[in-house]
Amino acid sequence: CRRMTVSEQLRHDLEDAANRMRISSIEMTCASKSGHPTSSTSAAEIMSTLFFSEMKYDVAEPKSASADRFILSKGHACPILYAAWEEAGLLSHEQVLSLRKIDSDIEGHPTPRLNFIDVATGSLGQGLGVATGMAYVGKYIDKASYRVFCLLGDGESAEGSVWEAAAFASIYKLDNLVAIVDVNRLGQSQATSLGHDVETYKARFAAFGFNAIIVDGHNVEELLAAYETARNTKGKPTALIAKTLKGKGIEGIENEDNWHGKPVPAETINAIKARFHGSQKGKLVAQKPINDAPAIDLHVGSTKMPAPEYKKGDKVATRAAYGTALAKLGDVNPRVIGLDGDTKNSTFSEKLLKKHPDQFIECFIAEQNLVGVAVGAQCRDRTIPFTSTFAAFFTRATDQIRMAAVSFANLKCVGSHVGVSIGEDGPSQMALEDLAIFRTIPGATVFYPTDAVSAERATELAANTKGVVFIRTGRPALPVLYDNEEPFHIGQAKVVKQSAEDKIVLVGSGVTLYESLKAAEELEKEGIHATVIDPFTIKPLDGKTIAEHALRVGGRVVTTEDHYAAGGIGEAVSAALADYPTIRVRSLYVKEVPRSGPPDALVDLYGISARHIVAAVKNFH
Repeated sequence: CRRMTVSEQLRHDLEDAANRMRISSIEMTCASKSGHPTSSTSAAEIMSTLFFSEMKYDVAEPKSASADRFILSKGHACPILYAAWEEAGLLSHEQVLSLRKIDSDIEGHPTPRLNFIDVATGSLGQGLGVATGMAYVGKYIDKASYRVFCLLGDGESAEGSVWEAAAFASIYKLDNLVAIVDVNRLGQSQATSLGHDVETYKARFAAFGFNAIIVDGHNVEELLAAYETARNTKGKPTALIAKTLKGKGIEGIENEDNWHGKPVPAETINAIKARFHGSQKGKLVAQKPINDAPAIDLHVGSTKMPAPEYKKGDKVATRAAYGTALAKLGDVNPRVIGLDGDTKNSTFSEKLLKKHPDQFIECFIAEQNLVGVAVGAQCRDRTIPFTSTFAAFFTRATDQIRMAAVSFANLKCVGSHVGVSIGEDGPSQMALEDLAIFRTIPGATVFYPTDAVSAERATELAANTKGVVFIRTGRPALPVLYDNEEPFHIGQAKVVKQSAEDKIVLVGSGVTLYESLKAAEELEKEGIHATVIDPFTIKPLDGKTIAEHALRVGGRVVTTEDHYAAGGIGEAVSAALADYPTIRVRSLYVKEVPRSGPPDALVDLYGISARHIVAAVKNFH
C-alpha cells in the first residue's frame, strides 16, 4: 500500500505506547501466573496505531452509539486490550494487575462485564461474524459514520465461521469494516497451518471480496498507511494481513515455539524499556467520535403489537403465526429486524421482508454467521434481532449461542420444523435436540407455543424479554385453541382441560398437546378423566401449576413430547416435581433416530400419539 508521511515524533510516540502495552501485558500475566503474553505482544503496534491514531471513541463513554467498535476475536490476547485501555486512561495499572482474579472483571478472556467490551470472545473464529453484524447495522440501519475493527489470530482463520463472515461482509459491501489478521506464525501446540505465508492469507481474503493488504505488523508507518487505504476504500471491506512475531520484543522468547499461554520471566521487560524514545503515557489521545448515530430507546416493554386475529378451530401452523407476529412487530418498531438462513419461506420470516425489507437481513446458508451477525446487530442496544431457521440447523451454531449468553446478548432464535411431525423430509431435518440445547443456556427463555395465538404472544414476549430467547415453532397446521385476547406470561402454563373427577395430568406442547387432548377424550369414554396442561414456556417451567394439579388428581403425570428424552419436557417436569414424594411422572418421547413418512404415521410410530398416551395412562400403576 502507499506509504504516508509519518512524523518521527508520532512514530516514536506510537512505538513507545506499543512497548508500554507490551510491558503491561507481561506484568499482568506475571501477576496472575497465567495468561497469554506472547499472543499479546505480537499485536502491540497494531493496537497502539488503532487506539491512538485511527479509531474514534470517547474514554468517558467507551460504548457510545457513535464510537468506533473494536472486537478482539483472538480473545486470549486480552492483556494487550486491557493494556490499551490502561494507556488510554480508562483502567489503572492496579486494575489490570488483577487479571484473572476471582473478584476482578479483568478476566482471562474478555466479557461485557467490562464497560468497553461489546461481546465475549475467546471461542475462536467468532469475532468477525459479530463485527459484520455491527458493520451492517452501522451502514444500513444506523446510517452512521462509525467503523468496525476486528483483530483475528492467524490460527483461528482455519475456522469455517471466519469465511462465512467474510462472504457476508463482501456480499453487503461493508466498507466500514476492517479485519486485521495477526499472522504471528505460532499456534498453541505448533506452527499454524500457513505459518508466515501472508500471500496465501491475502489471496484468500481477496477471493472473498476484500481489499487485502499485507503489512509488517510491527511497522507503525505501514500500519497507518494501510488504515488510510482502508478508510478510502469504497464498496468492499478491507483485510490487513499483518506479519508479526509471537512474543515480539521478549528476548529469548520472540518467535520461539512452546510459549503459548505461559507467563514469561518478569525481567524480560528490561530490554523492552531500553527501546523507549522518551514519550510519556497520556500524550496520545484518541480522536472523538462523530455523534451521528440516532438515539433510540429499546427498553423492555416498548414493543407492543396488535392482538392476534384468528377464529377458534382455524388450522394455522405456529411457524406461520410467528411470521405474522414478526411483521406486526416490524410495524410498531423499526429496530425489530429479522435474519434468516435462506429458509424464510418456510420459517415465514419472509412476512417481515415483504412489509419492511430494510428490517431484514438474508444471511444465506451459514447458520454460525447467522447467529454471529445477530449478536453483533444487538450490541449497544441498536436492534432487537430475530434469527430464524429450521431448529435442527441451530445445532451447528450452538457455540455461537453459548457465547451469546456469555456476552449477555439480547438474541432471539426461532426454530421451525421440529420433531417427527414434520413428516416426509426425514430425520436430517427433524429437530429433536433443540429444547435440550436452549434449556442449558444460562438465563435463556424457551417458548413452545401450541397454537397460532400463543405463537404470536410468544413472539411479542420475546421482543420484550432481554437475553437469549428460543421459540420452537411447528410445521403442521393445527386448530387455534385460545381466544385472541387470552393473556400469556412467561413461566405461566395454561390448563386447557380439567374437571373435579380428574385422575391424571397430561402435559404436552405443540403437536403433543393435541394428542393429549385426543387421549383425554378417549379416556373419558372409559370413565378416566384427565387434566391437560400446555406449559407454554419450557424454561422457566410453571412447576407450581403442574404440581398443584398433580396433587389434586392423586399424583400421576404423563408428559409427551416430539423430542428426544434428554433435555426435553419430561426431564423438565420431572425436575420441577422432584421434591414432591407423592407425585410420579411417566414420559413419552421419541426413542430412536426416526425415518421419513407421513406426519401422523410418524407421531404414532414413534410412540407419542394419542393411543400411546392412553396406554401409558392405563398402565400407570
